[in-house]
Amino acid sequence: MKTELIVKDNALINASYNLDLVEQRLILLAIIEARESGKGINANDPLIVHAESYINQFNVHRNGAYKALKDACDDLFARQFSYQSLSEKGNIQNHKARWVSEVIYVENEAIVKLVFSSAIIPLITRLEEQFTSYELKQISGLSSAYAVRLYELLIAWRSTGKTPIIHLEEFRQKMGVLDGEYTRSDNFKKWVIEKPIAQINEHTDITVKVEQHKTGRTITGFSFRFKQKQQPKSVESKRDPDTADLFTKMTDAQRYLFGNKLAHDERVQSEYSHLVGTGSYVEFAKLLAEMLTNEVHFKTFYPLLVEHGYTQPRA
Repeated sequence: MKTELIVKDNALINASYNLDLVEQRLILLAIIEARESGKGINANDPLIVHAESYINQFNVHRNGAYKALKDACDDLFARQFSYQSLSEKGNIQNHKARWVSEVIYVENEAIVKLVFSSAIIPLITRLEEQFTSYELKQISGLSSAYAVRLYELLIAWRSTGKTPIIHLEEFRQKMGVLDGEYTRSDNFKKWVIEKPIAQINEHTDITVKVEQHKTGRTITGFSFRFKQKQQPKSVESKRDPDTADLFTKMTDAQRYLFGNKLAHDERVQSEYSHLVGTGSYVEFAKLLAEMLTNEVHFKTFYPLLVEHGYTQPRA
């Protein structure tokens, strides 16, 4: 099965916005459509998201999906997001922009057409100093918009497995919590932190723990630690016997070693040019090392791994 990879610039991951779950899913599917169709993302051509794709990817009822897409169309056009950049003089610039400039729902065809705004296109398509990537399947089981948002924020720190302390107001903004929402601490922790973490721990490739930080008796911020789940050792019925054992025996050190070798391979650069962007070889190598933790990617790269010196471990 093909693995859909989503790549977002970390400036976008860190932007403050409050999309609901369906809107988040729509945008993620549109990003995949841009990559798979070869169209890329621009401010003129609409990207098509089929309701059938939404149904299959997120395992929702057909009638519910159609209604959800219609409602999302009504809301998405009005949504805004904010982010910061540096001016030529080194001053902080605060931006506000819209996600899309046009949204179309074709009822008889059950499709949504999205045209991303000109402001957001560079953030999605350009990989600068850092980037965050993840497979769509990691968030397919998440039913909370806060869980999707938190997962995105956390994996931007995958290399360290922990975040710095995020002050309360900043965290509320990053999670898209409005000023009048969840003003009581217990409700905020339950719906914005605890339940999302439970979903992430159950449905994604990481397990998360949160630590709250106080000044006196007042909660002033949160930090998170997380780790990659161990790959299951049980062999699935459809696993390729020629590569399954090799995959389970590949060490983390080997993944980083061969991730670096693959990053400098012109064939890999050509095939995954949308991930290279203007990012460094170091960041691209890290991404490839992460991809090698997935058996589907390992099988894809296996012939190249052998070329670069990877050999079958001895029993």
